[in-house]
Amino acid sequence: MKKFFAIVGIIIAFFILYFLQANFFTWFTISGVMPNLFVILVLFIGLFIGKKIGFALGLLFGIYLDLMVGKSIGISGIMLAVIGLIAGYIDKNFSKDSRLTIMVIVALSTVVYEIGIYLFQIFKWETSVEIISFLKILSIEVLYNVILTIILYPLIQKIGTQIENLFKSKMVKTRYF
Repeated sequence: MKKFFAIVGIIIAFFILYFLQANFFTWFTISGVMPNLFVILVLFIGLFIGKKIGFALGLLFGIYLDLMVGKSIGISGIMLAVIGLIAGYIDKNFSKDSRLTIMVIVALSTVVYEIGIYLFQIFKWETSVEIISFLKILSIEVLYNVILTIILYPLIQKIGTQIENLFKSKMVKTRYF
């Protein structure tokens, strides 16, 4: 039952982040670029809960985003699911206690997400490739995501550790008790 409420809490957090992304961060852009809070959320879901739930919630959140603001349905879902899956694999190899490690993981996840979206747009709509402007936008978004991660890291780590203990605890029960 606690896991159910934790998942409901994560879904509520998604809608709060959606509100922040759609309303608050439109006022605080850097050269017209906003942070991508959803990449950070799905990354931390994958890191603290696991790859299966990170994949499922990434897919669910991405499809919702595509339905609300996307040009095509499914690509954000696929890319966020990939981020959740990768985060689940990264969890076993890197420490979540190191702020520098988390910053690098957030930066790489943002790069993977944006390159995937950009490549899909190039292949689907056969648009012209503008590498310089894409790299400028990508670098600003990566910087923005990393700065937000640095600011929110203590809160994320505290909540993430509690959720991780809930989902990944190994309760050993013997046959006699």
